[in-house]
Amino acid sequence: MERFFAGSPDALAVYGEVSRIASSFGDVEVRASKSQVAFRRRRGFAYLWLPGMHLRSAVAVVLSLALPFESASPRFKEIAHPSPSIWMHHIEITDASQVDAAVAGWMRQAYDFAA
Repeated sequence: MERFFAGSPDALAVYGEVSRIASSFGDVEVRASKSQVAFRRRRGFAYLWLPGMHLRSAVAVVLSLALPFESASPRFKEIAHPSPSIWMHHIEITDASQVDAAVAGWMRQAYDFAA
């Protein structure tokens, strides 16, 4: 993963924290592509991507979570509804300290939904 996050130590630290939390839930597969790192169970539940790859941004990384509902939390920068049963929630993260208990809770819900 160091290669994907090369040049962005803050994003790599966020990845480390997200990975630690995700692996605490049980079996998780991690896949890196050109544009994102996906955490998967039966299907993907959490995705990290670098907004700086696509546009000028001060945000280190975006965490996207696939949930079966729309959350009203103001922490989500954007919520998309790509299919009838999935709402993608996007959180802009500037450093690993923002991956807190609330984020871990949403990650757990996404993990359970991906069973």
